Amino acid sequence: MKYFFQALFLLSFFTGAFGQEKAPDSFDSEKDLMATPKLVVGVVVDQMRYDYLTRFWNRFGEGGFKRLISEGFNLRNNHFNYIPTYTGPGHASVYTGTAPGDHGIIGNDWYDKFTGQYVYCVGDSLVTSVGTNSTAGQMSPHRLITTTVADENRLHTQMRGKTIGIALKDRGAILPAGHTANAAYWFHGRDEGKWITSSFYASKLPQWVEKFNASGKAKSYLKEWKTLGEVDSYIESGTDVNEFEGGFTGKSNTGFPYDLAALKDLNGGYEILKATPFGNNITTDFAIAAIDGEELGKDENTDFLTVSYSSTDYIGHNFGVNSKEVQDAYLRLDKDLAHLLKALDQKVGEGNYTLFLTSDHGGVHVPAYLESVKIPSGYFSFPKLREDLNSFLFSKYETNNLVENISNNQIFFDYDEVLKMEVQAETLQEEVAHFLLQYDMINKVFTRDQLQAASFSEKIASAVDNGFNQKRSGDVVLVLDPSVISYSRTGSTHGTGNNYDTHAPLIFFGKGIKAGNSLERTEIVDIAPTISALLGIPFPNGATGKPLYMVFKE
Repeated sequence: MKYFFQALFLLSFFTGAFGQEKAPDSFDSEKDLMATPKLVVGVVVDQMRYDYLTRFWNRFGEGGFKRLISEGFNLRNNHFNYIPTYTGPGHASVYTGTAPGDHGIIGNDWYDKFTGQYVYCVGDSLVTSVGTNSTAGQMSPHRLITTTVADENRLHTQMRGKTIGIALKDRGAILPAGHTANAAYWFHGRDEGKWITSSFYASKLPQWVEKFNASGKAKSYLKEWKTLGEVDSYIESGTDVNEFEGGFTGKSNTGFPYDLAALKDLNGGYEILKATPFGNNITTDFAIAAIDGEELGKDENTDFLTVSYSSTDYIGHNFGVNSKEVQDAYLRLDKDLAHLLKALDQKVGEGNYTLFLTSDHGGVHVPAYLESVKIPSGYFSFPKLREDLNSFLFSKYETNNLVENISNNQIFFDYDEVLKMEVQAETLQEEVAHFLLQYDMINKVFTRDQLQAASFSEKIASAVDNGFNQKRSGDVVLVLDPSVISYSRTGSTHGTGNNYDTHAPLIFFGKGIKAGNSLERTEIVDIAPTISALLGIPFPNGATGKPLYMVFKE
């Protein structure tokens, strides 16, 4: 009995001692509140592959990418976990913490089988443009069906914490900022290079935006685009003039320099700035003006500033991921980041803000270039596929109307015709899948029944599953061979679940973040839960990602 009580005493002692030890994810009010930043800045670099960090590393300055990585936490094996890897789904996934199957943004645009029309991910005919007489402002987040981390911050602070979204692209500004944003602004190059918005947010532009639009900033960037260094010193990229690049209308080749003032009228007016590094410059200028104009990070309520650098995507599409134009864009973006960080240090205070940097997707090498160096690749024709598929179905059912549309690598059936012909939808799915698997350059095929009935662990299959929205997606999904695209023979594109499209940078920096790096696999859907955990606010309501506690200071 004596030993029993001694054992009981020792057990209670150790249990009590361990019970007092705080779990890593428990809440220490004083410590955690001290770690809450005044401002969260989310930076998304459109079409940024992870290897741009390593490829151009020796040419970066100390104040941009190198500062973020040396003082912040670099997650070196970060991936998108869904298909398709496009701008709209990418921005939505970063900020909602979930994939298109849940947040509903299944493409930049997609075929709406209920209305029989294509819809744009942020298009909204029920709102009006603000800052322009064109329809370019008829945009809102109404097709995004979950909340963003910025929404949750607004709710948590009783709407006292502000949210401002900024990007050259409307979808890059709107989707990150969410449903409750104070404002989202995007660049309208066909109207003298103005920043505009939508009546979803306000009835008129605030004074600081009007002042910026009148400042002549956009016009000042209509100048010569030449490389920062000698063009021949850019040995990290391909030749300056080659057959794999698109270029600008009005210029006979794709060699530096580019006289933007002379090329402007043939290339959409001020829209030409989007496809140059100067589009990123003016984005940085406008973001800094927003910090001042909206007084972000000035009180105890955390604010959000979402910034998307879109020019890198336009340049990649035009010139390709191996071009000197892309290299120059990233060397200049490095300077933009240094400029932005310095402004945040001065205006919000060093150590008072938290910033993360990631991408919305990567990009593939130009397949024509890959072909030239004997790497399997190619170009796929969807019009030809539709013609061949209709011929196959006509031979079986004597109708050309069973396929209603092909959109985003998805085949949509005409269900009225399916009923009329008394065809079993399940049988039709299987027959179409079997046909597609015999087709050249198609790698994998998944049916609606498969995707609704099972979950997948294999990478591509899981990515298709995560990108499949039961209500909005089609009936059969096809996956092309690696480095096979449906695009022009010049420039790069994206959209697949292959590593060149999924491997994206992810760096956390600033208040509450420790210095370090990790090769552990993380996913883009982990970003929003991580910021939520840092702020002590609810996760976005559809979030499926996990908080990355390894980035937090002890």
